[in-house]
Amino acid sequence: MSGRRPFRQRRSPAVPAPVDFGAFVRAAGADGRLVVQPRMGFGDPALMREGLVAAKGADATTVGTLTLDSYTRVGELAAVEEALREGIKLNGYPVVNHPPATTEAVLAGVRDATFPVQVRHGSATPVDIFWALLRLRLNATEGGPVSYCLPYGRTPLADGVKNWEACCELYTRLRDTGVEPHLETFGGCMMGQLCPPSQLVAISFLEAMFFAQHGIRSLSLSYAQQTDMGQDREAVGALRRLCQELLPTDNWHVVIYAYMGVYPETYRGAHRLLGRAAELAVTTGAHRLIVKTVAEARRIPTIAENVLALEYADAVARRTAPERPGAPDVLGDSPTYAEARALVDAVLGLDDDLGRALLAAFRLGYLDVPYCVHPDNAGRARSYIGPDGRMRWADIGRLPLRGIAEQGTARKITSADLLKDLFHVRQRYDEAALEITEGAGAELLPG
Repeated sequence: MSGRRPFRQRRSPAVPAPVDFGAFVRAAGADGRLVVQPRMGFGDPALMREGLVAAKGADATTVGTLTLDSYTRVGELAAVEEALREGIKLNGYPVVNHPPATTEAVLAGVRDATFPVQVRHGSATPVDIFWALLRLRLNATEGGPVSYCLPYGRTPLADGVKNWEACCELYTRLRDTGVEPHLETFGGCMMGQLCPPSQLVAISFLEAMFFAQHGIRSLSLSYAQQTDMGQDREAVGALRRLCQELLPTDNWHVVIYAYMGVYPETYRGAHRLLGRAAELAVTTGAHRLIVKTVAEARRIPTIAENVLALEYADAVARRTAPERPGAPDVLGDSPTYAEARALVDAVLGLDDDLGRALLAAFRLGYLDVPYCVHPDNAGRARSYIGPDGRMRWADIGRLPLRGIAEQGTARKITSADLLKDLFHVRQRYDEAALEITEGAGAELLPG
């Protein structure tokens, strides 16, 4: 925006500028290392620092995470203040309400050129959060105008787009202090599960284009592990091909999320699923993995359990062969790419402004997330898990996929069908854990 005042900060020149998060991850990838990352966040500053120190000290290539609390996510800052005053435990780190000096003390001697830190928050109204990040020069976070609006609440999509336009503009002001801001799309994780991979790819890529249009030059694009390894490989290949073809920056990488749906309850089942996510990342050329722990199905994981997950994922990654050059799925030559490209082209053709294009796409049903009840989602598209384990369209609604997408069934999806699909991965991996298994680092399993 022309004519704006540069953002300046009173800070000792002895404090080094944070490393470019995206460049750090890409350099690790070029060196053959998968960067692994926990989700952890604690309200208590001492515990938050302990978690960061532990992640940094793990036997793996790691980056740190400050995951914010749910009150901050929805903008209820008065509730955060009351919780801090009354000593009530928060489920994440309240970066807006803690004084800057408190967070600086949490990060001092931990965040450095070998250990960048990302803030994760989940907010559709994140302006206060971004102001806090600016004050602290916390130069890596994530979200998106679609993915942090539709699944999480009832904030109108138009408000979400407007908020994220403002936040991108705000975040670029970090460059006035010599710091490069990094944004990660959350669009590849819509609903956590049961969204066909082609639409995850399309939304993740469109959010990256939105960020780039609003001045962000360091980007990562998310994709959440789904129900079938082959289909997931196609999806990551499609996402990388779209970036190579259309994204107006070279500073990007793909980040894989370990399965975000109903997680296995058994110790070995949970580890095997995480191992498959690590294999997916390495074989498709993704450079970063967000891990899950063996405690996910039962409770919030401890610091020790997070470190165990980081080290196990790293061990699996190191024993996994990298991508096969020229493999069709890795190159994006697949049905998943064809569907994702059709969705992307349809949305990009609606308006030169990505914000307006996204609003029009949901209004027209060109983007429609299955089982998402947000008022701005058409709610006509449906999906299901086929007998082969692949995610398939049951109904494409008004998605621009006629003649492109395979619709595997004409029957309506019942509540019983949906419930079965929601527990498909847990059941599959827990049952396999009771048998003698191979692959996915089975011989590396602790205990």
